[in-house]
Amino acid sequence: MTNVSPREQLARQLAEAVAEALRADLEHDDHALLVVSGGSTPVPFFTALAACRLPWERVQVTLADERWVAETADDSNARLVREHLLCGPAAAATFVPLTSDHSTPEQGAEVVAERIEALAWPASVVILGMGGDGHTASLFPDSRELDLALSTDATTVAVRTPSQPQPRITLSAERLHQARRHFLHITGGDKRAVLARALAGDDVRELPIRAFLACPLATYWAP
Repeated sequence: MTNVSPREQLARQLAEAVAEALRADLEHDDHALLVVSGGSTPVPFFTALAACRLPWERVQVTLADERWVAETADDSNARLVREHLLCGPAAAATFVPLTSDHSTPEQGAEVVAERIEALAWPASVVILGMGGDGHTASLFPDSRELDLALSTDATTVAVRTPSQPQPRITLSAERLHQARRHFLHITGGDKRAVLARALAGDDVRELPIRAFLACPLATYWAP
């Protein structure tokens, strides 16, 4: 019998929960929207979800945030989704990226927002990640656009962050809240400690993940 690591088991459990949510919503909606996050943590989840039986042609997928890089770049979240989630039957899903041909996210934000607003909101599921600094999506504590991203009714926000090498685009907190279900997918003791700190306080600027702790948030964690 193959040994399955706790993180792989977590990824499978999350995939099953997301697939069940999508199926449930597709019983009464023509399309269901899934908002995912990038980084290394979700790769086994993407692989597990891609193996789930779903009417993928009725599933829409987009990202919570993205680096303003070409989709072919190594650190593109869109590339990650295409390589690990949109595989096999899941390739029939409609994927909507967060970048455009504009040279900066400030120039492209409006075009991207129009594209995103046309999707099947409220989202069936939003899956958030969290960094060691408490950021989620591209809501970074040191970002000069953090207050805007937390308060605006706009769909997208261009983000410049001293701690990050590339400019980014993120869905606003308001848009990310527009979902039937929110999942937080994190691994490791360090992030568990950050989440405990977040739960113990209320300063959203210090730890932006706090912007989502007041809504029902199912946490998926493994060592």
